[in-house]
Amino acid sequence: MTATAVGITYLDGPRLRRSVLAAADWVDAGRDELNRINVFPVPDGDTGTNFAMTLRAAAEGVRALHRRATLPAVTRAMAESCVFGARGNSGMLLSHFLLGFRESLGDLEVASAADVARAIRAGANHLYHSLDEPVEGTILTVSREVADAAEWAAKRNHNLQEMMVHVMRQAEDSLRRTPELLEVLREAGVVDAGAKAFVRVLEGVMRLIEGDPILPAAEPVQYTVPDAAAIAEVAAERDYGYCTEVLVRGRGFPPSTEIRKTLRSLGGSIVVLATDDLLKVHVHTDTPQEVFTLAESWGTVESTKADDMRAQHRALHEAHRKIGIVLDSSCDLPDQLVDRHGMVVVPLQVIQGNTTYLDRLEIGGSKLYDRMREGEIFTTSQPTPGAFVRAYEDALSSADQVLGLFLAGSLSGTLASAQAAAKARDSADRITPFDSRTASFGLGMLAIRAAELAEAGWEIPAIVRELDRIRNQSGAFFTVDVFDNLLRSGRVSRGRAWLGGLLDIKPILEVGLDGRVVPLDRVRGRDALVPRVLRHLQRRLTPRPESLRIAVAHAGVPEIAERIHEEVVSRFQPRDTYVSDVTAALGVHVGLGAWGVFWQVEDATPAEAAEPFPARRTRQA
Repeated sequence: MTATAVGITYLDGPRLRRSVLAAADWVDAGRDELNRINVFPVPDGDTGTNFAMTLRAAAEGVRALHRRATLPAVTRAMAESCVFGARGNSGMLLSHFLLGFRESLGDLEVASAADVARAIRAGANHLYHSLDEPVEGTILTVSREVADAAEWAAKRNHNLQEMMVHVMRQAEDSLRRTPELLEVLREAGVVDAGAKAFVRVLEGVMRLIEGDPILPAAEPVQYTVPDAAAIAEVAAERDYGYCTEVLVRGRGFPPSTEIRKTLRSLGGSIVVLATDDLLKVHVHTDTPQEVFTLAESWGTVESTKADDMRAQHRALHEAHRKIGIVLDSSCDLPDQLVDRHGMVVVPLQVIQGNTTYLDRLEIGGSKLYDRMREGEIFTTSQPTPGAFVRAYEDALSSADQVLGLFLAGSLSGTLASAQAAAKARDSADRITPFDSRTASFGLGMLAIRAAELAEAGWEIPAIVRELDRIRNQSGAFFTVDVFDNLLRSGRVSRGRAWLGGLLDIKPILEVGLDGRVVPLDRVRGRDALVPRVLRHLQRRLTPRPESLRIAVAHAGVPEIAERIHEEVVSRFQPRDTYVSDVTAALGVHVGLGAWGVFWQVEDATPAEAAEPFPARRTRQA
C-alpha cells in the first residue's frame, strides 16, 4: 500500500492571504535587529523599517480582501500594494520578487508545489533582472538558492509543507554564507540585513504552517554590531551622498534597461520598478535634482525623496526619538514631508462596489478623479482600530511616546477609532490622540508644527497646548463645483443642492472652530469664486501675521490652485506654502472641481519670542 503524503498540498487565495499577514507580523517583530545589522549597501540603519513597512503595505492590501478571496485576487493585491508602499532599496527589491511571483501564478485558482516553485524562481529572476549591478551575498543570493531548493523538492513530488522545510533549510544556510560572499559583511561581522529580512518572510510563513505564534523569538540570534565610526568610514568610501527615490505616473515608459543605463551616469545602487502606469526609481546619487529632472521626461512626478545618508547614519546613533507623530491620510501632506519628520500615516478606506482601496497606498486623488469622470461612484470608511494599533506600534518602535493628530471628530469616526485603538494597547499611557478639528492641510500643517516642536524638545502636554492655540487662530475656506458628492454624504439637503445647481450658485464654506463645515458666502458662477475667497482671506489675515503657513488643496483643478498659490504668496508672504491634490478619501466627498485654502497662524507668544523659530519658505507641489 502506498503511503499518503501528510501536509499542505496546495496554495489558494485564503492560504496566501494568511501567509502574507503572518510574514508581515514576523518581519515587524524583527525590525530592530534588521536595522542594527544594516551595513550594505549603506549603513543607514533603516533596512528593517523599510522592508517591514513595505511588507506591511502588501499585508494591508490583502487584508482589505474577503477572507475567501481567490488566489489571483490575493496575488494582485499583494504585488500592487507592495509597489505602492515600497520604501527604500530593500522595499523595492521585495516588490520585484513579489511581482515575479504574481506573474508566474497568473490566473491559477489553486497552485501545486510545482507551481509555487516556479513562482519562487520567477520572483528570484525578476529581482535579479531589476538590478543594474547585481551583488552576491545579498537577498539576491538567498532568493536564487531558495528557488533551487523549491525546484529540487517539487521534482521529488514533495507537497508544499515538505517543500517549505527544504526551502527554510536552504534559506538559513544561504543567509549564514552571506559574509563569505560580501567583504563589508565579513568586516562588520554580520549577515546581510536585506537577506535576513527575506528569510524572516519565509520563517513567518513556516511558523503559520506549524502553528507557532507570530511573536519575537525568545532567543534571537546574536550578531556583532560594528561601531559607528567603522561603519561611517566604510560608507564614505563606498557610496553616494543621497538615497533618492522618485515615483512617476504615466504610460509608455522607456524600457527599464534604458532607464538604468541613463541613471548609471548619476549614481549607483539603482533599482527600477515599473507597472503599466507607475514607475518607481531608487538610486544613490550626489545630484538628486538631476534625477528628478530626468524623471519629469518620463511622466508626471507624483513624489520625490532625497535622504542624506550620512545624516541618516548619524541620526541612527543619536538619542532615541522622543515623540513620534501618527496621522491619518486625510492630511494631504506630500510624502517628502511625511518622511522628513518620520511620521506614520494611517490610510482611510475608499470603497467602490465590493472593492476597498487604502487611501494613498492603493488609490490617489488623480486616479480617483479620472474614475469619477467616467461615472464611477465611491464611498469612504474610517480605518479600523487594528490599523491604528499597527500604526502606533510602528511609531513606538522608534519613539518613546506618540502624538496622534486626526481628522475632525465632528466630520468622521476616524478620531473615535484612533482613540479606541490607543485605549486597547498596554502602552495607552504613551499615546495621545488629538482632534485637529479640521481636515486636509489644516490637519497636515498642525502635524508639521507638532513635529517641529517635538524635534525642538517640547513635551507632549506643551505641544498639545500650543496646537490648541494655533488651531483657534487658523482656518480654512473651500468650495465645491458640484453638489452630488456632498448630497450623498448628507452635508447638504436635496432641495438646496437642486437650487444651487439650477442657479449656478457656488458656495463658500468654512471649517469652524468645532471642526464642522458651515456656510460662509455664495456667489454665482465659477469666475467669481477666487476673488471672493481671497477677499475673505484678506479680512481674516488683517493685520498680517508674522508667522504664517498657507496651503491650497484641489480636486483635479491644478490651474486654479496655482493661481491661488501665486496670489497668496504675493499678498501674504507666508513662511511656508503647499499645493497638492486633495487625497482620494476627501475627494470622494467634495467631488471634482473642489478646492480650498488653509491658513495656519503661528505668531509667537511672549515666551516664544525669546527664542524665535527660524523662518523658511518651501514649495511642495
